[in-house]
Formats: sequence, C-alpha cells, structure tokens
Amino acid sequence: MQPLLSISEASKSFGAIRAVRDVSLSVNEGEILGIAGPNGSGKSTFFNIITKTPFGPDSGRVVLGGRDVSRLRSHEIARLGLARTFQRESVFASLSAIDNVLVAVENSAGHGKFAANLETAEWALDLAGFPANMHNTAAGTMPVFLRKLIMIASALALRPKVLLLDEPASSLTPHEVARIQVLILKLKSLGMTILLIEHVLPLLTSVSDGLAVLDYGTLVAYGRPDEVIADPRVIEAYLGKKYEPLAS
Repeated sequence: MQPLLSISEASKSFGAIRAVRDVSLSVNEGEILGIAGPNGSGKSTFFNIITKTPFGPDSGRVVLGGRDVSRLRSHEIARLGLARTFQRESVFASLSAIDNVLVAVENSAGHGKFAANLETAEWALDLAGFPANMHNTAAGTMPVFLRKLIMIASALALRPKVLLLDEPASSLTPHEVARIQVLILKLKSLGMTILLIEHVLPLLTSVSDGLAVLDYGTLVAYGRPDEVIADPRVIEAYLGKKYEPLAS
C-alpha cells in the first residue's frame, strides 16, 4: 500500500541549531500517526516545514497522494489537502466563530458563492462539535477549549486529505481532553488521515495506529505505540537519563 503522505529526510536548521534532522515518516490513508517528544524536540517545526507554514525545509521531500508537493507554496499545499492547526489557539478574536471558519473557507475556495461557503463553515463547526448556539459569538470571549474547536473546524473546512493536529489537548481539563479524544476517533471513523502531536501520552497512544518520537530534532523511535513507549531511547528522551528499573 502506498502511503497517503510520505516525508523523506526532512531537515531544518536555524543557524547552528538543527531543529529537524533527516526525519522520514509516512502515514496510510485512514490512519493516525502520533508524534511525541519533549519540549524543543522539533515536533512543531516538523509540521511547519512539511506544510511550509510559516517556513519550509532546508531539504527533504513531501509526497501527498502520490504527488510531490515539496516545491509548492503553503496555500497550494493546503488546497491539495494538507491542513494543520497550531499549538496556540490561532483565532481572530474580534470575529465570530462562524466568521473565523469562513476566512479559511474563502481563502481556500476563492470567491465562491457566500451561501455555499457559509454552509461549509457551518458543517465544519458541527463536525468539530462546536455548540450551534455560539456560532455568532466573538471568538475572543470564549474559553480555550472552544477556541481550539474553532481552529480545528477551520482546518476541517478545507476538507483535507491529511489533518495535522498540533497539541489539541494542551491546557485542557481531563473532561475536555476526553472530548478531544472522542472527536479524533470520530474523524478517524469517517476515514480521515491524521498526524497528531501531543504531550498527553494516554490520549496519543489510545488513538494512534503508529507512533514516532523526536528528540533534539532526530527520530529516535518509530513503530507501534506499545513498542515505542517501551523503547529505552524513548524513556531516556523523556526522563533525561538512562532508565533503570527499580529493584524488586
């Protein structure tokens, strides 16, 4: 089976700092690939360079649905089906929830009919589980969880082939994390392919078909979630020291 998304030897440096070092990953259609690692390990930079938002890689190749998109610009990559969210709740605070999503729809679809764009925006908010009675509420007045749903809905409105979620559960309560888990599994049941960065490991391992771990920009483990989290290199990356089991 040919992967829906394949990244080969992607790298990015900032001066002498190598933020991402020759990382190669792939995900099949309808699967979820989890991406973990300590703070500063290069996870979000990896999302940045494969979507070219806000910057591209120094080297590497990205293939989406059999097409090499490495030389395309960020908006062209998004229109071909690679949509992402961000760590922080990147919403237009003065705009309503529906208008936030409409911005994404109109930038993607061009100057389509307003009624059709509005229908798409409403569909995306509903799919994300956003409260129907708050579509016209200003995003800046909402709690973190709802702002995250607006951001996810804005990505869903692009009808992506692959959805990249960057720490959707960060800063949330346990109840809200559970709702994010339900949403992710719902999207998977609809056939969506997802790359998921998350520090909440129980969430990450419960929804992911595969798991990759980065440390200092390097891929240190990649495979089945249960095998990866038991890898001594992964334990060392998270604990910052060699793992030694307690004596019985």
